Amino acid sequence: MTAPTATKPAILSVDDDPAVSRAVVRDLRRRYGGDYRILRAESGASALEVLGELKLRGQSVAVLIADYRMPGMDGIEFLEQAMDLHPYARRVLLTAYADTNAAIEAINVVDLDHYLLKPWDPPEEKLYPVLDALLESWRGDERRPVLETRVVGHQWSARCSEVREFLARNQLPYRWYPMDEPEGASLLKAAGAEPEQCPVLIDATGRTVFEPSDAELAEFVGLQTAPSGEFYDLIVIGGGPAGLGAAVYGASEGLRTVLVERTATGGQAGQSSRIENYLGFPDGLSGAQLADRARRQAVKFGAELITGRSVVGLEACGAARVVRFADGGHIAAHSVLIATGVEYRRHPAPGIDEFTGCGVYYGSAMTAAGECADRDVYVVGGANSAGQAAVFLSRTARSVHILVRGESLTASMSHYLIEQIDKIPNIVVHTRTEVVAADGDGHLERIVLRDNASGVEEKVETERLFLFIGAAPETDWLDGVVVRDDDGFVVAGPDLMVAGALPPGWELARPPQHLESSVPGVFVAGDVRSESAKRVASAVGEGAMAVMLVHRYIAKQ
Repeated sequence: MTAPTATKPAILSVDDDPAVSRAVVRDLRRRYGGDYRILRAESGASALEVLGELKLRGQSVAVLIADYRMPGMDGIEFLEQAMDLHPYARRVLLTAYADTNAAIEAINVVDLDHYLLKPWDPPEEKLYPVLDALLESWRGDERRPVLETRVVGHQWSARCSEVREFLARNQLPYRWYPMDEPEGASLLKAAGAEPEQCPVLIDATGRTVFEPSDAELAEFVGLQTAPSGEFYDLIVIGGGPAGLGAAVYGASEGLRTVLVERTATGGQAGQSSRIENYLGFPDGLSGAQLADRARRQAVKFGAELITGRSVVGLEACGAARVVRFADGGHIAAHSVLIATGVEYRRHPAPGIDEFTGCGVYYGSAMTAAGECADRDVYVVGGANSAGQAAVFLSRTARSVHILVRGESLTASMSHYLIEQIDKIPNIVVHTRTEVVAADGDGHLERIVLRDNASGVEEKVETERLFLFIGAAPETDWLDGVVVRDDDGFVVAGPDLMVAGALPPGWELARPPQHLESSVPGVFVAGDVRSESAKRVASAVGEGAMAVMLVHRYIAKQ
């Protein structure tokens, strides 16, 4: 049996009789399935394997229910060994009437919390009251360890904000402790750290790291930061929808595939609060959900995911394509897919740079969005990402103000999203309006708005400003390597052909394939490609299509 990856506390039932095991699980799911993961095993040994996996993943176990009479390892022996793995789990023994003496003895041997006589029908009288009491006791037990990574820092520190965002986007549980509150100050003292060394991270074992870089942070929390090999069939650079699509299809079709991501899988789409027009999800899903599912899918098929490494160079060395990292390392492959997406453009208004990460955020910023309850929030931008963020923020914020320079939202936002916004009373759309300044003492406290129609400027109080003002590719590292357009997007396929001529330096008799750059074997997909559709579905499709073209390229080498 394999333990699942969800983070709800577990209730584990162990019984070698399949009929009894199913009956226990049925009754448990009926009452507790919404708040707990109900797991079952049919032997003590297999149950210990599950508990070991849960321990390694930092996942908690609330209750253990074990049958006394099991071959190989009885219930008491199992509970005794289980105590070493999950000492705070409540322990219940299932017994027949003839075994009550053994159950009483087990109270002393394994600190048994309760024993239940079989059968326990009706569960409303004989099972649920017992477990209700045990679960209440478990939830209130202050001895239970904090399994999340603990982060100590200042609320208005840009680097602390980046670290929290890194953890959130990588689906890593953490607990935030402001350094100016008693518990945060206590943790700083225990770690032997000074306030200027924040952010400080402490894991469940007590390991600490001060002011980590992204690479150090990734390694500290257990993400893979180094490739296992030196040569692959396909290197995917970038973990957005296009890169994840390529990793899934590449690995599933037998290519030795490695994906390199600087921060977190999902890209800009991964920060979207709700994607409602993605095929197959009529109720919508968050960008984080989509990214997490795609990441797990890629890993399932055997793709390697490398996090916290920045790519700074690409070279063609004979038949090999070499990717170079900022720390001096490198890997090589038959082919490379550039799927680095785009980054939000920097806002030019005075004060914006000073308060970035301290009240000003590019994109939806998962951690900052959770701190907007009962506040007046401002969102700059008129595309879908801005609209999705506004709808999400409106659930808790006192008011959400969308600022656009155009006459309306219709030029750049999907019709379904505009209709949603129109129906939400605490969202206000300000057309022909832009931010011209930001001000505050240590963090954002106010912004200056200008009505471009009248020229009138107005100062408004706010501590949260989210910017969605268009995007640009970060492709300077490709300068002189592949052909890019005037805006820095990578040109590919037929767009490289001018008057039917092959691109300069092209060494093959055939023309570039559809998603192939000006360097044979180097492909591009998603938003970083010149003239791409800039939509999640098209990016995933291009990633999948690129794998088909990679197969063709490798087959002819």
